[in-house]
Amino acid sequence: MPELPEVETVRRGLEPAMAGARIDGFEARRADLRFALQPDLAKRLIGQTVIGLGRRAKYLLAELSSGDVLLMHLGMSGSFRVLQGEAAATPGAFHHPRNDDRAHDHVVFRMSNGAVVVFNDPRRFGYMKILAPGEIADEPFLKGLGPEPLGNSFDAALLASACAGRKTSLKAALLDQRVVAGLGNIYVCEALFGAHLSPKRIAATLATRTGAPTERAERLVEAIRAVLNAAIKAGGSSLRDHRQTSGELGYFQHSFAVYDREGEPCRTPGCTGVVKRFVQNGRSTFWCPKCQK
Repeated sequence: MPELPEVETVRRGLEPAMAGARIDGFEARRADLRFALQPDLAKRLIGQTVIGLGRRAKYLLAELSSGDVLLMHLGMSGSFRVLQGEAAATPGAFHHPRNDDRAHDHVVFRMSNGAVVVFNDPRRFGYMKILAPGEIADEPFLKGLGPEPLGNSFDAALLASACAGRKTSLKAALLDQRVVAGLGNIYVCEALFGAHLSPKRIAATLATRTGAPTERAERLVEAIRAVLNAAIKAGGSSLRDHRQTSGELGYFQHSFAVYDREGEPCRTPGCTGVVKRFVQNGRSTFWCPKCQK
């Protein structure tokens, strides 16, 4: 499933085509994605201008001139592509042919600036839902999400407070969207490596007995920010389905320090360790046992 960098990459790709433009046409080619589409979805979208395109954790949010917000999630295999008229956007150096089966083009937006935005989702785990202003605070998908890891409020003190007293592993805590929003398996593995912290470490060790952040918490926040920013700059990671809106692959996977590198030498200077893999909470964890403590 796409994580924060992939969703942010998609948001940045969609912004020039959607932000500031009016939705002149909306076509849902089936009645459902992961969930049934609202019966009045087209009526509430057509004629509205997209005031801004934001992101919350792994969700895209299009703010409309009516005050409504369109909530969108890519699911497992969802991707957007932006066309100008009927011509595809120019692919870049990391272009990879998309699925040519247009039967999976489930949703089409026609914008007033001539852009056509198409949502393709072979597995149909993505979804779209329009929310009235008063519904956003109570939306189940958004309610209870933790802080944005790239936001100004996210710091060592906030992370330590969320982890204080937790007996779960540090990796499990970071995957909990209530602790920090938007992180998934790939970037948790990479951030823990960057901070030289074991994924098996007890989460509570990020805080002192008084709840103050430890030096480990400081290192981890710095590593999370560094990994996410590097991944966004690289267009995300393309392992299976992720594509940018231009059709380009993300290429952060070429920079993985530990993820999917089982049996390879540790990249920490001076470390003679080898990257190991084990299953943790049903997911593959990659780490260097020698330098991650």
